[in-house]
Amino acid sequence: MKQLYANYVNSFKGLVPEIWILSFVTFINRAGAMVIPFLSIYLVNNKGFSLPQVGMIMTCYGVGSLLGNYVGGILTDIIGFYKTIVLSLFFGGLGFIAIQFIETYIAMCIGVFTLMFAVDVYRPGIFVAAGTYGKESDTTRNIGLIRLAINLGFSIGPVVGGLLIAKVSYNSIFWVDGATCILASLMLLFALKPKKVEHKEEHTNVEKQGVKPYKNGLFLLFFIIMVINSIVFVQYFSSVPLYYSDHHKLSADVIGWIMFLNGVMIVFLEMPLISWLERKKMSKTIATFWGIILLALSFIILIFSDWFGVLIIGMILMTLGEMVGSPFSSALALDMAPKGRKGSYMGLFSMSFSFSHIIGHNAVLNSIYQFGYNTTWVILFLVLLFAGLLTLYLLKRLKTSSEYSTY
Repeated sequence: MKQLYANYVNSFKGLVPEIWILSFVTFINRAGAMVIPFLSIYLVNNKGFSLPQVGMIMTCYGVGSLLGNYVGGILTDIIGFYKTIVLSLFFGGLGFIAIQFIETYIAMCIGVFTLMFAVDVYRPGIFVAAGTYGKESDTTRNIGLIRLAINLGFSIGPVVGGLLIAKVSYNSIFWVDGATCILASLMLLFALKPKKVEHKEEHTNVEKQGVKPYKNGLFLLFFIIMVINSIVFVQYFSSVPLYYSDHHKLSADVIGWIMFLNGVMIVFLEMPLISWLERKKMSKTIATFWGIILLALSFIILIFSDWFGVLIIGMILMTLGEMVGSPFSSALALDMAPKGRKGSYMGLFSMSFSFSHIIGHNAVLNSIYQFGYNTTWVILFLVLLFAGLLTLYLLKRLKTSSEYSTY
């Protein structure tokens, strides 16, 4: 046990203070993200919108996220990641506070689109920051620490949100969410000494190298792989909980505990796992491949038995895939981005998750309606196998390309 604890602590050693500050700010921000899990319920019960209207509002959510990531990447290259993150947190906080006062359907569509645009401008900047501070060899661990902060915050946020709704009101979560975003922006503003960071970012002339991400064939292939992976991954936030409820007849609290397993595993295991894989010299592309395969296995295992334990095994497989694939795929995207264009590359990379929200939920739920759960899980398994083959092809191309020294 002592050795396990020592290995866990050692996985964090050597990370620079700036990454710890960014991670703490991210934790504060994500712990306050309590509106999102309750948004659809709020729109139906408190605002009186119909389910088709809520569906369109959630589409606006995805489109806002998509454009926010795109613009965030451009802003990161123009004004630097520091200013981009601060502005996103501050205006996102104002957006969370303001959206509770919207009453009409069209205005809510515009409001949710604008809110998610402001919130997700943040994403490319945080990835670039992870690759800027500390040694280049620490980039994957930097991303892992920030992901740990995100997951720890997401584990706490819904619990606090539920208590606020029960004890105070729905509107209270908008105030708290907005306040935590603004608090996070102010903490970053003062804790990271902005003038010093700005000097490093804005007064060092970095010549733009390479081509734009949309003209980089290998990066576009990687983007397609990430879109496919993300479309399947987000089912754990829509289709899979429905499967637990409809097929296995599980209550909401039991479903919550199964989902909680994901956050607990990431908090305690991801950083040691990343450190171990780096010591084993696993390439970032191979780690991405295994992340996809583990996610595929988490779906196909569901068709073999109705035993409750299969659900736990499926969640463990998905979480292992997330822990292996996500940090290394993010680090691979940074490696593939040439100097002076990291913001735009990470903007496109982040947009893969936004595309998944626009496409994934609707497509898979319609598949379940037409073909049933088990057939849909087989389809998702085969789609991920195809993505795995594309990843191996990408690895082959990276090895033969003179542009990339790491893969």
